[in-house]
Amino acid sequence: MTAKRVHSREVTKAAREALLERGVSIEAIAEIVYEMQIPYNHDLTLADCIDSVERVLLKREMQHAILVGIELDRLAEQKKLSEPLQSIIESDEGLFGVDETLAFGAALSYGSIAVTTFGHLDKKKLGLIKELDTKAEGKVHTFLDDLIGSIAANAASRLAHRIRDEEDGILKGERAVRAEAELVR
Repeated sequence: MTAKRVHSREVTKAAREALLERGVSIEAIAEIVYEMQIPYNHDLTLADCIDSVERVLLKREMQHAILVGIELDRLAEQKKLSEPLQSIIESDEGLFGVDETLAFGAALSYGSIAVTTFGHLDKKKLGLIKELDTKAEGKVHTFLDDLIGSIAANAASRLAHRIRDEEDGILKGERAVRAEAELVR
């Protein structure tokens, strides 16, 4: 039996829809990025941050992490996981680190700045991350809050690198090549 190959556009669409279904907007993630990056770039706009989040969401690793994490959160809400995993995910047990591990793995694509920013966001829980981390009746966001942190950390790292390229006088054509290569990983 041959496995069905899923087209990249389908995966991209599914990841974006999964975020929207969970109440996550690109703008809300971009606001976290803005808050993280504005001290380093006073010319930064929310539109720059939205663009960076959009680019991060094109990465397969991020899309796969989003789909897996959100699916596990959904299954926990529906009480469809076996015990003790059901209780661990449903309660977002403190010693359960698989949610951070999944999000951390997705942050590795954008280097050490993304990794350290992810760690910072995991502790500080800015904006939407804090909202999702707060236990709401019947809702499970064990994976989602960390995934939002990973997306924001990646987008912030991406912006930091692009700003440095501009400061170093890297030409637009070379930046385009770098941006294209960024999607390959």
